[in-house]
Amino acid sequence: MDDRVVLEARVPGEMHGARLDQVAARLFPDYSRSRLQAWIKAGELRVDGGRSRPRDKVVSGALLTVEATLTDEVAWQAEDIALDILHEDASILVLDKPAGLVVHPAAGHATGTLVNALLARAPELAQLPRAGIVHRLDKDTSGIMVVARTLAAHSNLVAQLQARSVRREYCAVCVGAMTGGGTIDAPIGRHPRQRKKMAVLEAGGKPAVTHYRVSRRFAGHTLVEVSLETGRTHQIRVHMAHRHHPLVGDPVYGGRPRLPPAASQRLVDTLRGFPRQALHARDLGLQHPATGQEVTFSCPLPADFERLVDVLGEEDRVA
Repeated sequence: MDDRVVLEARVPGEMHGARLDQVAARLFPDYSRSRLQAWIKAGELRVDGGRSRPRDKVVSGALLTVEATLTDEVAWQAEDIALDILHEDASILVLDKPAGLVVHPAAGHATGTLVNALLARAPELAQLPRAGIVHRLDKDTSGIMVVARTLAAHSNLVAQLQARSVRREYCAVCVGAMTGGGTIDAPIGRHPRQRKKMAVLEAGGKPAVTHYRVSRRFAGHTLVEVSLETGRTHQIRVHMAHRHHPLVGDPVYGGRPRLPPAASQRLVDTLRGFPRQALHARDLGLQHPATGQEVTFSCPLPADFERLVDVLGEEDRVA
């Protein structure tokens, strides 16, 4: 589906001398940087009626105009994949992502992803950056996600995430008996040697803050509730491992499985057989992008997570 876009705005004084693509991103926040750059290169985004390059500097008071065709932002294929939709309206879609579902198509996962499923349910998402997805969950993390359905909603949700006003709460089962909750304020960046991993990096890492509190203690494990101020890649997994309490089943940061002394065969089998990191995004709170009202959404623990907690609890009673 194609639509005509007609926009105009003047360069504010504080952006005098800035790059055109940077100014355009500020003045037209509903559109992605890549889309704006494409419009500039095609001559569909002009400065005082003339063509420019994305890197050209602009002057205060210059008039930016856009006359363009809004084409699909993504070229991925729609696929009929079942989704557990918790809420849906004209602006947002809230869903419970199952463990094992990849969010974005990438090398090795061109199909069978959440994006493919979303495009089948709501084809208009093809016109939005990343098909409306404003935050992500790891493949093997289950739980709640919000998806924007309009450009205005997308910009609004991105701004809320950047302002750290979106409330995201998780449940996790950690290795070891934790004595209490706390806050982990430790910067995270790409691991210096293992490039597929993240790590706490005092020099060069991006700020990352995780709050956690103990929900239930077991003999050798702890169920915790976690909330995020920031949203770094693998943040909860990296931070808890940094505190020497990695998540049960985490294949990247968990190390070798640690079993409680005198663990039953049932518990051993449950822990060794848990197929993923024990992490579930349970609650989400945000300001609705259309109404401005505070809204909250929740999704229950999935069956595999519940069974893990039940077995840990039963083991304590037997002991």
